Amino acid sequence: MQDNAKRPADTWSPLYFLASVGAGGLAVTFFMYLLFWVPHPDKAVPVFEDIAAAFANATPLLAGAILLAAAGIAVFGIMNLYLLVWNLRRVRGFLGSQRGRMLATTNAQSQIMALPLALAMSINVGFILGLVFVPGLWSVVEYLFPVALIAFLAIGTLALRQLGGFLARVMASGEFDCKTNNSFAQLLPAFSLAMVGVGLAAPGAMSATPLTSGISIILSTFFLVAAATIALVGVILGLRAMLENGVNVEQAPTLLIVVPLMTVLGILLLRQDHGLHMHFEGHSNAGDALVMLTRMMSLEVLFALFGLTVLRATGYIHRFIVGTETSVGSYALICPGVALSVLTQFWINKGLVAAGLITKFGTAYWALTSLAVAGQISMIVLLVVLNRRHFGKRRETAQVAVQ
Repeated sequence: MQDNAKRPADTWSPLYFLASVGAGGLAVTFFMYLLFWVPHPDKAVPVFEDIAAAFANATPLLAGAILLAAAGIAVFGIMNLYLLVWNLRRVRGFLGSQRGRMLATTNAQSQIMALPLALAMSINVGFILGLVFVPGLWSVVEYLFPVALIAFLAIGTLALRQLGGFLARVMASGEFDCKTNNSFAQLLPAFSLAMVGVGLAAPGAMSATPLTSGISIILSTFFLVAAATIALVGVILGLRAMLENGVNVEQAPTLLIVVPLMTVLGILLLRQDHGLHMHFEGHSNAGDALVMLTRMMSLEVLFALFGLTVLRATGYIHRFIVGTETSVGSYALICPGVALSVLTQFWINKGLVAAGLITKFGTAYWALTSLAVAGQISMIVLLVVLNRRHFGKRRETAQVAVQ
């Protein structure tokens, strides 16, 4: 019988919410198969009926892809929700503990914003599960959009309150430690607000009601601006501290957080653009989408190279992924790989194909898509490895659970 008391995950920290976020992101990567390979006329996304019709008339390869996508969405969607509940059950006890009270007096207080990040991701995952597996959902979707807006706005309010509490403390007391801010850990609040924003933007792209779409665009714009502002400040402060003090090795994965941030903001902008086109005569073209997505891809590649260079220089992978030490911050490595895979799919389909630079389902199309699939597979492997290391029986390892 396994001795669960010796699992690294039993020393809980808010960053374990990233395990739920990572699983949710992998569910999204499988939804990309359906979004871009299954016809869905007159709808922004494929629904159960579209998927069933495509499967009934599919070639063996497409049928296999649809089955794989459905299985992946189900497995990682359930994992996302399970890990969310597992984490939520531990929040109150942690905040009331000595470790929780100590966390609230340091720079790491902002880690609690992994909570609204995970909540927002799970709502997005729940919507995908509904689209794929619930017949007739689209017939009542206009009633669901206002509910979704209220839910995301509530999560956004929670995130802003948490951020406000952190800023109020450090501004009033001057207790922010710039020396130990030698990472991009303070970009987590920006990522959290961006995830709320992309959820708020969904009705803007999908609703047939102008009022619902307009409210969605307005609210998501606020969170877009908030996320971008906080991210800019966080990058500047983090870079300065790293140049002066070197990077905090345990927090080195945060150097890749710009990658998922750009993907989320890119999808947010695409959703807004579609809503503006459908309801408010905001006419952009394929070239505009290509340029925007290419800029986002360029930023992601640059920050991915930067982050991987530092990870290699510090020996992070050897220590915390394949070595004897464990760090809950390792879960921050999943989101960048997932995000790069997802944005690559959008860049290919909404950028290159839409602009006529490559042919859909041609040789170049599959060559580029294989890169996105390779990234997806590598992140699945990483999640399995991390779950075994953190939720399986602990070997004799050094732990870094709170950073």
